[in-house]
Amino acid sequence: MAQPALAQSTRQQLKTANKLFDQENYRASIPYYEQVLAKEPNNALALFRAGISYMSFDKEKASDYIYKAQKLKPKVSKDVEYWLGRVDHLNYNFDEAITHYQAYNATLKPKDTRKAQLAQLIQHSKNAKVQFNSPKDIFVKNLGPTINTPYSEHSPVISQDDKILLFTSRSDNMSAQSVAQDAKNNKKDKNLATDGQYYENIYEARRIDDENWEKPRSLSTVLNGKGHDASIQVFDNDTKLLMYRNDENGDIMYAEKSGADWTEPKKLNDNINSKAFESDAYITPDGRTIYFSTGKYSEDGTLDIYYATRQQGGDWGTAKPVAGINTKYDDDSPYLSKDGRTLYFASRGHNTMGGYDIFKSEYDSVGNKWGRPENMGYPVNTPDDDTYYRLSPNGSYAYLSSYRIGGYGEKDIYTINYIKNAIIRGKVFSKRDSTTVVPGVELVFSGTQADKTALSYRDVTKPETGDYQVNVLSGRTYQVAASKDGQNVATEEFAVPVSTNDSTVIEKNFYVDYVDTSTVAGVAMKPIYFDTDKYKLRAESITELNNIAAILAANPGVNISIEGHCDSRNTDEYNMVLGQNRANAAYNYLKKQGVGETRMVTVSYGERRPAAGNDTPENMQLNRRVEFRTILKEGEAMPTMTPPAAPTSATPVRTVPLQPGKSKVKMADGTKVKTKVDEDSDKVKVKTKGASDEKSKTVTKDGTIDAKTKDANGEKTKVKTDND
Repeated sequence: MAQPALAQSTRQQLKTANKLFDQENYRASIPYYEQVLAKEPNNALALFRAGISYMSFDKEKASDYIYKAQKLKPKVSKDVEYWLGRVDHLNYNFDEAITHYQAYNATLKPKDTRKAQLAQLIQHSKNAKVQFNSPKDIFVKNLGPTINTPYSEHSPVISQDDKILLFTSRSDNMSAQSVAQDAKNNKKDKNLATDGQYYENIYEARRIDDENWEKPRSLSTVLNGKGHDASIQVFDNDTKLLMYRNDENGDIMYAEKSGADWTEPKKLNDNINSKAFESDAYITPDGRTIYFSTGKYSEDGTLDIYYATRQQGGDWGTAKPVAGINTKYDDDSPYLSKDGRTLYFASRGHNTMGGYDIFKSEYDSVGNKWGRPENMGYPVNTPDDDTYYRLSPNGSYAYLSSYRIGGYGEKDIYTINYIKNAIIRGKVFSKRDSTTVVPGVELVFSGTQADKTALSYRDVTKPETGDYQVNVLSGRTYQVAASKDGQNVATEEFAVPVSTNDSTVIEKNFYVDYVDTSTVAGVAMKPIYFDTDKYKLRAESITELNNIAAILAANPGVNISIEGHCDSRNTDEYNMVLGQNRANAAYNYLKKQGVGETRMVTVSYGERRPAAGNDTPENMQLNRRVEFRTILKEGEAMPTMTPPAAPTSATPVRTVPLQPGKSKVKMADGTKVKTKVDEDSDKVKVKTKGASDEKSKTVTKDGTIDAKTKDANGEKTKVKTDND
């Protein structure tokens, strides 16, 4: 901010500053107070009054100045405790604010009318503390310095195509130095209001893209008169503009589009406008109802929200109050959702955090009334004024005007977006080579909501592919824990940027310290699968168990862990027993195939280590399994395993569950195979006939195998196994 000439004495500068301060021309007083403080940094009165002057556009500096003034001179003002309460509240120090308000209250006489105001301010601080400690997951974004200035910007109005923004600003091309100089010389500049700031004018800006706007232009002098003018709403396909003008304490007017310009604004009728203050309004899309704020009907001139209706082609009828909305304090800035079922408004009453807050009320069609107003919460609302909440054309986000720390000056225009989910997907690879995918890795994304409520999202990498996918709430950092077989194999932080739509996809791969002990040197011990709530071996499971028995026979130094798993249909305790029974079924079969008992151990994990989410029948089938893993001693490297001899049987190896029914297959060597599977997959018949008339017949039922073979020489063999 430019400084006044140094020629004045400190005494004269303080006198000028105090005069402007007493006129509530705070912005113009600041340069003079700063000149005094440059020479006398411990001038308590200058610090105190400069602090109050800074409150409208620099709350942090206001706090620093007032606190320093009180430290230098505890009784710098009889109202110093009040102002300390105000700056603490605005700077989110709510407990301290309450303490100062209570201290100030103790200095007032019992019948002092300010006690009621203090009671309200104390309640504001209590409300603010609750709201601030229970924030919503909302993304608040400043529209930037192209739109916002060191002065106040408010009343955003967006066109139907979301490409043109009308708004109101108290900025001007004149410099701050000119304002201060005019005030000093007692000039009444036509651009300056009584508070020493520029009059409000309506501006228009065109959107360049999602992030940027063209430089705003001031609308025609037809709309921007000699005093305050403000945008309210465009309607009738953007051909009409509802606006405010400070005629007769403030009236609602409208103008019509005329080519590239607007017609001279006209007042709405006397059922809307009065000699009292009318500040804001909203006309419903059908043009039949107007909601507006007026001071006409209150005893002390505070604003209330009323509505009026009209017939097609007629004028506005008698105004009626919106029941259940109005308080004894100001209620302003009504706005309806496109479907007319949600009323948004600003209020100094209800359970506000301080100043104006944005509230919403849902229409009760059964009771034919508006529901109880709900505070939109933090960070939509702040301890300062928050007003002019306006939804975007598609309703996916909103515009709002408020003072917030980190803004460009006084009130700025912001957008309000609800934070949405993002899809995180990718693969998990082994760190050893960064190319081998690792299935069965459980990934848990742990974070918190804005109100510190815990968030947790989970998926397990898919068999064969190592893929995972989770939908997480965006705009926060997650702790990602990767575990395999109950052991943590990696932990890292992953920051997910804010997403304000539901289509954001982020690719993220993880790399873990893990070696798959079920597949080594190309020799795989594949899982076997089970029917729901059963532990009987399927026909295809027998084939895989025979393969595992052959692997163990070819590698006598290898021992294995047989691990039973379940889906999540039953209780954890039940599934632990079921998982053990499944592991035992595989153990008993391998034992009968000649695998030594000392080479095998069994364990049940129940539902605790799923291979996939228990969200589809296919995934639940993947979880009803037994897995086989090589047992390694601590520090022992994975042995190189010898593949088993190739099978001589002409029976095809199956690695997926058989489906009920009949099938015929002719192999490449001419062998014919007939298969019949019963309805419950409990009984399977397989017949083969080779090119040299060799034959076999195998019947598998409830895990028991009954097989007969005849080779090309006519020699017969019978095999029968028991799964008890």
